[in-house]
Amino acid sequence: MDKDYIKIFSGNFLISNRIKAELIEIGITPVIKDESESGRLAGFPSAMQGVQEIYVQSEEVEKAKSVVDRISAITDSE
Repeated sequence: MDKDYIKIFSGNFLISNRIKAELIEIGITPVIKDESESGRLAGFPSAMQGVQEIYVQSEEVEKAKSVVDRISAITDSE
C-alpha cells in the first residue's frame, strides 16, 4: 500500500460498505482491503472472514474520520 494512504477503519463487511458509500458520496474514493477475499481468490483460507480495512489518502483523513466516527456512533447505539 502506498504510504500516502492511511487506514481509517477496520471492521465488518456491512459497516465497511456503509462507510464506503458515504465516503464516495462526499467525494472521497476509499481503498478497501479484504484479506479473506484476496486469500479466497488465490485459493487460501483466511481466519479473518468478513473483516475489511478502509484506507484514504492522507489529505482526506480528517474529513473521512468524521464519517467513520458518525457511523460508528450510530452502529454502537443499535
